[in-house]
Amino acid sequence: MIKIVAVGEMTEAARRIRASGRTIGFVPTMGFLHEGHLSLVRAAREASDAVVVSIFINPIQFGPAEDLRTYPRDLARDTALLDREGVEIVFCPEAAEMYPEGFRTFVRVESLEDKLCGQSRPGHFRGVCTVVLKLFEIVRPDAAFFGRKDAQQALILERMARDLNLGIRIDVRPIVREPDGLAMSSRNSYLTAEERRAALVLFRSLSLASGLVAAGERSPGPVLAGMRSLIAAEPLARIDYIEAVNPADLEPADRLRDGTLIALAVLIGRTRLIDNMSVELPKG
Repeated sequence: MIKIVAVGEMTEAARRIRASGRTIGFVPTMGFLHEGHLSLVRAAREASDAVVVSIFINPIQFGPAEDLRTYPRDLARDTALLDREGVEIVFCPEAAEMYPEGFRTFVRVESLEDKLCGQSRPGHFRGVCTVVLKLFEIVRPDAAFFGRKDAQQALILERMARDLNLGIRIDVRPIVREPDGLAMSSRNSYLTAEERRAALVLFRSLSLASGLVAAGERSPGPVLAGMRSLIAAEPLARIDYIEAVNPADLEPADRLRDGTLIALAVLIGRTRLIDNMSVELPKG
C-alpha cells in the first residue's frame, strides 16, 4: 500500500492507474475507521481493480461549536487496517493544501442540504459537497462508496454527481451495526459506558417504528410520536429531529410507503448520533 499526502502526487498516481486500463473504487473517510468503513473498502475492492481510500478530517464541514479539534484520530491504526484490506493507495492530504490561502469556491445542492441534519448544522453539507467534489477531481474514480447511515449525505452526493455530470457511480451500502443494534460511527468513541447503553434507544425507536408498520400503521404521526415517547424516556437522550420523509426530496411524507425514510438525530450526553431506516411494507 502506498501512502500519499500531496495532491499532485495523488493525481498522477490515479492517472497511471487509469492509463493501465484499471478502474478505481474510492472510499472517502475522515479516519478513525471501523467495520462500517471497512465494509465499504471491501465493496470497492470487489467492484474495482484498484482501491483508493482518503483520510481527511474536513474542517469546512464542522460548525464553530462542533468537534473538529477533538474528532478522533489514529492514522497509524487506520493505515494498518487498510493495508490488511488490500487498499492500493491511502490519500492523507493536509488541510492547507486542500484549502490554500484565498480559497473561496464552495459547492451547494439547493433544497436538500437545508433539511434534517442541515437544519441544526448549517453549512455542513456545503462543506461535504465541496470536499467530495475536490476529492473526486483529484482521484477521478469510476465509483465512490458511501454508507447509508448518512442517508441525507448520500442523497445529496448522488444529486451532485448527477447534476454536474461527473460520470462517477455513487454506490451506497447498508448500515453496519454493532451486535446490539447501535449503528457504527467514529463518534461512538466519545460515549461513556452509561451513554453507550443509552445510545441503544435510537435503534430501539427504529425497531418500534418497524413493528408499527408491520402491524399495519401507515400514518407517520403515530409512528413518529411513538419513537419520540420512547426516546424521551431516556434521561441521557435529547432529540434533535425525528422525521419521515420522501427518499427522493426529503419532503415530509404524508403516508408511509415502501422506501419512506425514517431518520433521526439524537444527542446522547454531548454526542450527536444519527440513524435511519427505509420503510418496508409487508408483502401482500
